[in-house]
Amino acid sequence: MRRKSYTDNIMAETNYCYKYPHPSVTTDCVIFGFDGQSLQVLLIERGIEPFKGRWAFPGGFLNPDESAEVGALRELKEETGLDGAYIEQFHTYTDPNRDPRERVITIAYYALVRIQAVQGGDDAARAKWFPIEEVPQLAFDHDRILRDATRKLRERIHFEPIGFELLTEKFTMKDLQLLYEAILGVKFDRRNFSKKMLHYELLNQLGETARPTPKREALLYSFNKEKYDEFKRKGFQIEF
Repeated sequence: MRRKSYTDNIMAETNYCYKYPHPSVTTDCVIFGFDGQSLQVLLIERGIEPFKGRWAFPGGFLNPDESAEVGALRELKEETGLDGAYIEQFHTYTDPNRDPRERVITIAYYALVRIQAVQGGDDAARAKWFPIEEVPQLAFDHDRILRDATRKLRERIHFEPIGFELLTEKFTMKDLQLLYEAILGVKFDRRNFSKKMLHYELLNQLGETARPTPKREALLYSFNKEKYDEFKRKGFQIEF
């Protein structure tokens, strides 16, 4: 009689029920937005236990037949209505005690989007934008995840242009400066900031003006899409 091979034993296992213990996998999305004055982050109020009533990041358990990115985008849409975000993976959290239900590993993503209306859905009671400085204590280990995502965003701003995703098509230099100040949590000298940004040839001066105050006009700019995309591909280094 033929002895069972290693392959036979493997085939006898039920899909996703292999004999060795394995954790559940979730995804979480840290979605940043900008309202013209402050950096915002998108949160959902949990409608179920654990941590029912606490705020957290949109996310949930990964289905067996989907990639982490697909699962993250699905949960984001189900829980907030936000669709089509360009998300980037930035860390994986593996502490055995991070979830009281069982061993759960989460793959975390972040994105920069223009602020839009959101609405809670699925097991999220509500969805809401919060100014970054007004975020309440979060469920699970999401306070740590927020710190890590914010640090990652601030690192990225030195090596990759940011703004195309967050500003309107036409904007003033002050609008751009406010965005960078909101992300980095600092204040810049107006003249030095303008000189630095114009040096990189990222901006097109449009020959139009806006009137941010009744007494003053300001030049309007747009992003140089070709130069912007080039810097996004190759990276650049800017010191503030």
